[in-house]
Amino acid sequence: MKPSLKTVVPLKRSPREAPILAIEDLRKVFHVNGSFTTVLDSVAFQAARGEMICILGRSGCGKTTLLKILAGFVPPSSGQILLDGRAVSRPGPDRCVVFQEDALFPWLTVGENIAFGLKQGKRSREVVRKETDRFLSLVGLGEFRDYLPGEISGGMKQRVALARVLVLQPRVLLMDEPFAALDAQTRHEMQELLLSLWRKLSHTVIFVTHDVNEAVTLADRILVMSRHPGRIREEIPVDLPRPRRPDDEAFIGLSRRLYAALKD
Repeated sequence: MKPSLKTVVPLKRSPREAPILAIEDLRKVFHVNGSFTTVLDSVAFQAARGEMICILGRSGCGKTTLLKILAGFVPPSSGQILLDGRAVSRPGPDRCVVFQEDALFPWLTVGENIAFGLKQGKRSREVVRKETDRFLSLVGLGEFRDYLPGEISGGMKQRVALARVLVLQPRVLLMDEPFAALDAQTRHEMQELLLSLWRKLSHTVIFVTHDVNEAVTLADRILVMSRHPGRIREEIPVDLPRPRRPDDEAFIGLSRRLYAALKD
């Protein structure tokens, strides 16, 4: 099931290309116990089409809150999110989320979980079956179509969760530390799978993590967040060819820079 990776040079995009996603002066304030807490302040960045961005920060910096706002689950206190130039104010199939917990329907089989969103869109049975088969194959689970979630491993469940959202062909894939609960080997395999799918499907990915090595392994660009309130303190391009080796000198150097940024 482990996909093979070839060396890929990061895609060079024209500076004139319009971003698919634009976050403008985002601020989020929560009212708690009679007082106000600013969780996010002056957050602004853009994502190009097909770009892989990792948002890196320590616990409590507002990474998950930011992702929920991008998904439309939580409204910002001020600022706005633009998708293809249009303001985002609610959840939509153009932005799908993969969480740390797989959130699969336990009573549905692997195939039925992947097909669930397609069926809500009133597609024909033939289209649903064809697309379900395609994504089962893409995530290496063709032989597990009729298994229930309780009968497969944690890594397999995350493969199903990934296929379930990608089959909807979202413009932007939002990922909230989706591999954090997996063992080291399975986590590495899922990172490789994500990169393989990203190359094939060309979707834009916003990936939240607190793991420096994961960010360097995956990202075209890393946004480092500070805490109290959460702000983007540094934007770091990752100009390393893929696949990336943690023992490579450039990988180690960038990792050290990121660890230093997180300590400040």
